[in-house]
Amino acid sequence: MAAEADGLLKRVLVPILLPEKCYDQIFVQWDLLHVPCLKILLSKGLGLGIVAGSLLVKLPQVFKILGAKSAEGLSLQSVMLELVALTGTMVYSIINKFPFSSWGEALFLMLQTVTICFLVLHYRGQTVKGLAFLVGYVLVLLVLLSPLTPLAIITLLQASNMPSVVVGKLLQAATNYRNGHTGQLSAITVFLLFGGSLARIFTSIQETRDPLMAGTFVVSSLCNGLIAAQLLFYWNAKAPHKKKKE
Repeated sequence: MAAEADGLLKRVLVPILLPEKCYDQIFVQWDLLHVPCLKILLSKGLGLGIVAGSLLVKLPQVFKILGAKSAEGLSLQSVMLELVALTGTMVYSIINKFPFSSWGEALFLMLQTVTICFLVLHYRGQTVKGLAFLVGYVLVLLVLLSPLTPLAIITLLQASNMPSVVVGKLLQAATNYRNGHTGQLSAITVFLLFGGSLARIFTSIQETRDPLMAGTFVVSSLCNGLIAAQLLFYWNAKAPHKKKKE
């Protein structure tokens, strides 16, 4: 019975959360304070948690837009630049064959960000342009993932993430400042993005050892922190009601 339980535990943990040598170190030799293996376990656990959480991170933002039938307060340029950064991270990680737990949230956040881009255009009365954007984005993504695109271009795209993130978040911060409120910006989404990007600094160092990836998440954390601070500052500020024309 004990052997069956041990086998089941091993199948669950190896290789999803631990390499076999770390499983033996912790659960066979009972070395519960083996730091390198604990770091791997923490990194994998955080990574998978972030990936699972990313399935829902931007849904509050989507539902808030749909509920209000408005994307007021959202900067389209900011959302577009965030999409560029997510696409760069996803493509760069796939091409370099990084573990899914180190980048998987980029896939789900990308799908939700594309949806937000379309909704912003739709509620601005530009539905046709929104549909054209969706088609164009899919075509660009297919080209980036194909053998036609040189690795140097993919690396350059990932390197451009830092300025994309900074400019995108500063545009959103400027929109918030100019409006004096955060409009339809979802607090849940903003704070989840902030927490996720902070955790990703550790997991990217531990799992990919890629300074470009780690640096991107450091910059992303700082920028997400700025937007989170604005949400707190403008917490009680309300968007002015537009008067109907008689």
